[in-house]
Amino acid sequence: MREAISIMAFGKASTAGEVEGAGSGSALSTRDLSLEVSGRRLIDKLTLSLPPTSITIVMGPNGAGKSQFLRLLHGLAVPTSGTVFCCGTPLSERHRARQAMVFQKPVLLRRSVAANIDYALAVNGRRSRRRRELLLEAIGFTDKASQPARLLSGGEQQRLALARALATEPDTLFLDEPTASLDPASAQTIEHIVRDVSAQGTKIVFVTHDIGQAKRLAGDVVFLHRGKLAEHSPAPRFFARPRSEAARAFLAGQIVI
Repeated sequence: MREAISIMAFGKASTAGEVEGAGSGSALSTRDLSLEVSGRRLIDKLTLSLPPTSITIVMGPNGAGKSQFLRLLHGLAVPTSGTVFCCGTPLSERHRARQAMVFQKPVLLRRSVAANIDYALAVNGRRSRRRRELLLEAIGFTDKASQPARLLSGGEQQRLALARALATEPDTLFLDEPTASLDPASAQTIEHIVRDVSAQGTKIVFVTHDIGQAKRLAGDVVFLHRGKLAEHSPAPRFFARPRSEAARAFLAGQIVI
């Protein structure tokens, strides 16, 4: 797996950035970002800057705005006010073309496993049998190329969805609770792939409710509560000494409303 993903050349070397604030140089940052739907404010004036590489974990209780935050960063939702920046300039279609997203529920074509990957490669103008083989190898599907995607298990479908996202060679990969409904073995496989892709320089923004998973993966943690930024800290500090009351309660296993 490691060799396959390395061959796909996901290296995106960049210098380290500030974790807190909206400093320059970050691949992604926001300024006063807000989103209202039907009069309800789901995201409330978020200003932050993400490190250009490594894995950013987004956490928070149900209804905190985590999925909406990812949709805004990826341009799938239009903010009511505020701005998303990519490399210091407002998010554009050019930036979005260098991003990919994997949802909690996989969305696949009603075709074979290989055809799903071929489609993603063709859309990106990089279709080749060798690249398809590398992607299949990366997710452990070398023996499933001709199998209908709809007959895969839930964990296998999510691995295929991840492979399709990686086929675009994104600079930034968003994952919205990709392992929430998976068995432990499938979740572990996804985590291994995510670590490998991050090690090659792709920026990962990963939403999870799983504290153990967050500890395994996080370089930094964005914690949202009621649509607001409760805190954004390097992972070691967040898990050892969370500053916000909501984060302390969440990590202690308490119900956070």
